[in-house]
Amino acid sequence: MRILGLDVGEKRIGVARVDSSTRIAVPIGFINVDGGEWEQLAHLASLNNTKFFVLGLPRSNEGNETAQSLYARNFAKTLIEKIPDAKVRFQDESLTSVEAEKRLKARKKKFEKGEIDAEAASIILQDFIENFHDNPAQNTPKPTNIVTKNTQKAMLNSKKIAKKSKKLIALIITPIGLAILGFIALGCFLWYSGSLNPICSTNCEDVAFAVNEGDSNSTIAANLEDAGLIRSAFFFKLYLKLNHADAQLKSGNYTLNTGLSTSEITEALIAGGENSNVFRFTILPGETIMDVKSKLLDLGYAAADIDKALYASYDFPVLKDKPSDASLEGYLFGDTHEFYKNASVRDIFSAFIGGLDTVVTENNLKAQFAARGLNLHEGIILASIVQREAFAADQPTVAQVFLKRLSIGMGLGSDVTVTYALDLIDPDRQNYDNNYDAIAVDSCYNTRKYAGLPCGAISNPSLSALLAVANPSDTDYLYFLTGDDEKMYYSYTEYEHNQAARDHCQKLCAISL
Repeated sequence: MRILGLDVGEKRIGVARVDSSTRIAVPIGFINVDGGEWEQLAHLASLNNTKFFVLGLPRSNEGNETAQSLYARNFAKTLIEKIPDAKVRFQDESLTSVEAEKRLKARKKKFEKGEIDAEAASIILQDFIENFHDNPAQNTPKPTNIVTKNTQKAMLNSKKIAKKSKKLIALIITPIGLAILGFIALGCFLWYSGSLNPICSTNCEDVAFAVNEGDSNSTIAANLEDAGLIRSAFFFKLYLKLNHADAQLKSGNYTLNTGLSTSEITEALIAGGENSNVFRFTILPGETIMDVKSKLLDLGYAAADIDKALYASYDFPVLKDKPSDASLEGYLFGDTHEFYKNASVRDIFSAFIGGLDTVVTENNLKAQFAARGLNLHEGIILASIVQREAFAADQPTVAQVFLKRLSIGMGLGSDVTVTYALDLIDPDRQNYDNNYDAIAVDSCYNTRKYAGLPCGAISNPSLSALLAVANPSDTDYLYFLTGDDEKMYYSYTEYEHNQAARDHCQKLCAISL
């Protein structure tokens, strides 16, 4: 099941995506709040074949809802009205934008404000998916703030039963007996509640804890008590029963702190631990082979093995139009896969190529690219440029601009292809330290210098970028630029384009390539 996460703001909406099978949230862009956001959200939902949304619900440091929380709730109500059958869940969040910006800065690459929102959406969605049930029967959320007729009926019946019970109790129990029962009930509640509290309050320690395949709840509870992580195995099992969590604990290796309460330990065991024999590897849309190679080197793979796998032969239909001397740039479809620790680089690449092969087949992309005058390899190249030039909402129109330029023999003139060429030739910009020299770099990837498509893809395109090339917008522009306000401006003539640059692009248009 695919889920979309939204970081809702008054100017922008950050968007992320996750599959309940991979459980890794990925930022996919942002949408400007300008009246067209509902249509764009509906389009994204259609592209991802889902109507399941998770919205961040802001809370203060004290855990209270804020004015922004009310904005998010009202947004959710409108979302349900605009997208029929939309399912909405809230995920409490605080300072996710701060954390998102910190993550982006750590990558030491330039980023826009919209990318912060998208990263924040992925943090919100990741927090949600960690507690998402694997049981298919529990995977369908109810629309937020809606009480079903069955629920209303059950509440009414419970009230009637409660009234009858009170009358019966008044008849058969004396005031003294009631007081005794009350004291007993209070004592049991305090005993139960106290048993769920953390073992430690200060200077707490991390404890390695393992849940093996086939361990019963009784075994897990006993092991937790023996490890000094809970106060009572009996009350731990009772807590699982009362909270319907007794069938949700997952095997794996955990690091649990003695300062965690029973409820927090239960959440961790439901989320799942690490399998020491398995690791997850993620390629994000828009990442390049250089980015992927860096990640593999960090995991301990040898550079020679990575380079060999990049030019190895793979038996996938999606590769038939790819020149034999071309690398796999553009063919490692952004996703997350799990691998055993002894997996080769070839095994890893095969999984991601297979993902693209599935996407191409399911969306009939080869035929749709052909209708645009492109073979599959050329369509992937153009989609890789569209991916780096625009977020999902603007990709169809940017694709239209490039396709029209190709049709009339006009150069693509894409700065992102220049940047890619420079990253290959002079990554530290020791020789090409100004934009005048940069756009003149002699590279087959430089579409500022050479007409037509570059000699290969410049990133791994997302599904939205691939579909944008297959189904561009019904417009007739020849120019576009991203303004300092993060909006895209389109023009029909060079004069209009230059005017748009003067009016809207003083800072971004001056950034070094």
